[in-house]
Parts: sequence; structure tokens; C-alpha cells
Amino acid sequence: MLSHIKIVLVETTHPGNIGAVARAMKNMNMANLWLVSPKIFPSADATSRASGADDVLANAHVCQSLQEAIADCRLVIGASARSRTISWPEISPRECAGKVVNNEPDNKVAIIFGRENSGLKNHELDLCHFLLRIPCNSEYSSLNIAAAVQVVCYELFVAAGAQEAVIIGDKGKSPKATATQMESFYTHLYQALTDIGFMHPDKSKSIMRRLRRIYNRVQLDTKELDILRGILRMSQDNQRSE
Repeated sequence: MLSHIKIVLVETTHPGNIGAVARAMKNMNMANLWLVSPKIFPSADATSRASGADDVLANAHVCQSLQEAIADCRLVIGASARSRTISWPEISPRECAGKVVNNEPDNKVAIIFGRENSGLKNHELDLCHFLLRIPCNSEYSSLNIAAAVQVVCYELFVAAGAQEAVIIGDKGKSPKATATQMESFYTHLYQALTDIGFMHPDKSKSIMRRLRRIYNRVQLDTKELDILRGILRMSQDNQRSE
């Protein structure tokens, strides 16, 4: 879904930044990297900084002019942190993502990032439909190029609905406990607390109400409920054996 979007780097000085950009792109499921007259490429530094995004580097297109890189693009957006004498229509990364994702998939898009020390030149911005500015500290607005690409690619990734559900451990494998199961647990909990002498007739209602609030907030699943009831059974068994 994001394959029609080109990330274009203009005259990148340090090859490590190219590798870091490749890594940022792959994090966000993007792979269409174009390099305009990079000072050094390919490079071991680029490969090292890519940290496994070697495929993005291997498939990067190297060209000699920005015009060549954007020749087949119908929407061109230039990223810049510097204020300009002549105003360009400005958009934020989120607005950029909205425009790009709503574009027809067959319409190629270029998002251009300039040199590390000076960004894009005015004649390069003349080729752009919009100027992309990342909101940040006004007293320190210069972002590392890989960080800037990461911000933009993240917004594109989210806008495209490309997020993948992350399952940690056994999350989602056990269904949530039903109301009947929870009521059986509360009855068991009350009995266990009574057996160990924790519950007192004059306070039992308020304590149980608070305990219900605690467990209801957690929304226990059946596996967690089994564990808790196992603990209650063991505490009751120990109490009886004393």
C-alpha cells in the first residue's frame, strides 16, 4: 500500500545516514528509496547503520538529479526546517500522510529530504507542491535526517492502516471471564477471606465491594481466574491443616 511513495534523499553527505533512513523506512513497511548524488554509496557504514534493512539499501535507486528522481511523480513534497523568504504551502507530517494516502495508488508520490547541513535549496523546492515542516522546538528545529524520515514514515504507516496487532506472550488466547464465572470467584474469595479471619461481618460488604472494583477494572480472563482460584484453594487448605 505504501510502495508508490518514494523517499528521496538529496546529496546525502554521510553514508551512515542513508543506512539509518533505510532502517526507519523498513520499520514502517516502506522500501522505495531514491538517492540523488550521494557523496558515498554504497558503503559499509550505510549497511551497518541499516541494521538488517539491507534489502532497502540493495534496491535503492541512485540518480544524478532530483528531476530524474521525481520524473514520474504526480505529488511532490519537500521537507524543510528552514523558513523561506517566499512562502510555499506548508503541511505537517500528519497532513502529508492524509494527502498521500488519499491519493490514487497509481499516482506516485515523492517526499524529498535535503542535505544534512543545509536542507533543500529554493530551486529544489520549486519542484514541490508542498513544503513539509515537522513541528518541534523552535530554538532547536534541526532534526537528524533519519529522525525526520522516521516521523514522516510513521504518520504514513498509521494513515495507511498498516499497523499490525502485536501479541505479547499469550495475550488474547484465553477468553475473558463471564459474569457467572466472576460471581463464582467472588463467592469463593469471600469464603476464603472469611476462613482466614480477614473478613468481619460489619465490614465485609464494603471490602467486597472494593475488591470487586479492583478485579472488574482488570477484566480477568479465564486463565487468570483459574490461577487466583488455585491460590484461594491452597490458602483454604493450609488454614484447615493448621
